[in-house]
Amino acid sequence: MTASRSSTEIGLVLYPGAQLAAIHGLTDLFGVADRIASGHRKRKSALLRVSHWQQAASDKPPVRVFDTAPDGNAKAAPAALILPPSLGEPPTAEKAAPFVRWLHRHHEAGVTLGSVCAGAFLLGETGLLAGRSVTTHWAYAEQFQNRFPNARVDIDRLIIDDGDIITAGGVMAWTDLGLKLVDRLLGPTVMIETARLLLVDPPGREQRYYSAFAPRLTHGDKAVLKVQHWLQATGARDIALATLVARSGLEERTFLRRFQKATGLTTTEYCQRLRVGKARELLQFGKLPVDRVAWDVGYGDAGAFRKVFTRITGLTPGDYRRRFNAE
Repeated sequence: MTASRSSTEIGLVLYPGAQLAAIHGLTDLFGVADRIASGHRKRKSALLRVSHWQQAASDKPPVRVFDTAPDGNAKAAPAALILPPSLGEPPTAEKAAPFVRWLHRHHEAGVTLGSVCAGAFLLGETGLLAGRSVTTHWAYAEQFQNRFPNARVDIDRLIIDDGDIITAGGVMAWTDLGLKLVDRLLGPTVMIETARLLLVDPPGREQRYYSAFAPRLTHGDKAVLKVQHWLQATGARDIALATLVARSGLEERTFLRRFQKATGLTTTEYCQRLRVGKARELLQFGKLPVDRVAWDVGYGDAGAFRKVFTRITGLTPGDYRRRFNAE
């Protein structure tokens, strides 16, 4: 790839534990997009420059260790820096420390910062996510919120474009973030053609299509946990408040306050998510009509079930079955 004065650089950060498949995949995705865009504009020089950044020494900031345009301006800052996912545990504060000031400095200079999955933990250490809406993998949601309480975690969304900061959820959501940047830098036509050539969905998916409800169970409130276990065992078929209060052994107001504090949800929201979780299994692995699924998970009104299911998953029961049915 030949550099040009008008090329835009995207940097991929190889922090310890970063998923190499995402690094190489994004490099290829941006390369494909660049070829498509260059073809449209009938030019030989690159529109996109892709670089990999890594620490050469523990006391030094990251440097370019790979560059698709090695003859380009070595002092120029990238337009965007992306923190890829990690297949292991999310980056600890200690592992993130060497990158914090470097990321801050680039952000202050106008560089867009992006993260995928567990890469959000490294981004969170910069403090730049305070007060921001952010997403990460749904399985890390509670851990992330506990570690960065000032961030607003929204795991229903697969990608959140907040202008100067873009976060993506699942491990494979690097495709969504990559296409989002292609759309921003090269336009929607090139983005759609890139997605079509690579046979991936363009941005627009939502993480809630895929995430399972993982209730908080390590909060330490035994009375609430007792109710949670009972709801799980019975499929949340009886969700009358009087029943739940009696199971907890607490006064009603005390129970409601402690339940929401412990689980992060009201009793109604919690039971709805349990029921929808069971409905997902029935739709994915069985052939029962939707009305029967509604009845089996505790809804006498199939219309009400459809509304709740669609609100929580982002898909109607019928659409969910067509997308995920295993038979």
